[in-house]
Amino acid sequence: MATKESIKKTRKRIRSKVKGTSECPRLAIFRSNTNIYAQVIDDVSGNTLVSCSTLDKEVKEKIASGRTCEASTLVGEVIAKRSIENKIDRVNFDRGGRLYHGRIKALADAARKEGLNF
Repeated sequence: MATKESIKKTRKRIRSKVKGTSECPRLAIFRSNTNIYAQVIDDVSGNTLVSCSTLDKEVKEKIASGRTCEASTLVGEVIAKRSIENKIDRVNFDRGGRLYHGRIKALADAARKEGLNF
């Protein structure tokens, strides 16, 4: 099991390699025990271009709990639709120091299925 310190070190290592630009922003994922959050970030200008989480109104009314893979799938679909509406079809994926399985993988697969490339 990963400790907070090891996750911070991994996050820092990943962040040094994964950068977001205006042409290809960074899709940053943060997973807590109760919710999941996704942001499309342009690191050059320091702006969040698109965001979605299990706390958003359109997502929250469709789910019973924010800690399931179904909720993550729905967040992935919504973030992809919002990104494509804002003419963003290609992103760099930042898993936030977490392993690529479970809720993180469900979100990524749903975003790919909706047309987001990474």
